[in-house]
Amino acid sequence: MKMLVLSAPSGSGKTTLVRRLMADFPDLAFSISATSRAPRGKEQDGQDYHFISVEAFKHHIENGDFLEWEEVYSGTFYGSLRSEVDRINSEGKTAVFDIDVAGGQRLKKNYPDITLAVFIQAPSIEVLASRLRGRGTDSEEKIAMRLAKAEQEMLTASRFDHILVNDDLDRAYEELHSWVLPFLER
Repeated sequence: MKMLVLSAPSGSGKTTLVRRLMADFPDLAFSISATSRAPRGKEQDGQDYHFISVEAFKHHIENGDFLEWEEVYSGTFYGSLRSEVDRINSEGKTAVFDIDVAGGQRLKKNYPDITLAVFIQAPSIEVLASRLRGRGTDSEEKIAMRLAKAEQEMLTASRFDHILVNDDLDRAYEELHSWVLPFLER
């Protein structure tokens, strides 16, 4: 069993990088996170996230169903279900996590020998702000919250195996690929 964790402040480009990895490495499978928030845009239940109520999320916590979980914002939970990783392992694949920074740190701490954890960051807070606004999915208040959180998250980047500055997507992907390939081959 192996786990590949990509964590980043929102807007750093981790989902784009995960999609490219998934296209290049057929032995990777996406671990779909659970969340108590509502779907955004065209997100679909069971594909982008498992959208569940706060009550159901808390029930899963009580049952020990998560490898990691966090209340990212007040009343908004995210977590990685053990059942997702079991499903992926049963297919003989490596689980890929596209999760928040605290969750990524928790997986690396709890499963250090089987986890490659990569912290992805935008080249600057200004670029991050521009990317978040460009999405058109969040209010200015939500963007301000995400930027404040990103500044705190960047202080913890050294807890990951690698730090990847996503200033040029192709270059960043090549660097990421150079770390993932030997991890999968060992």
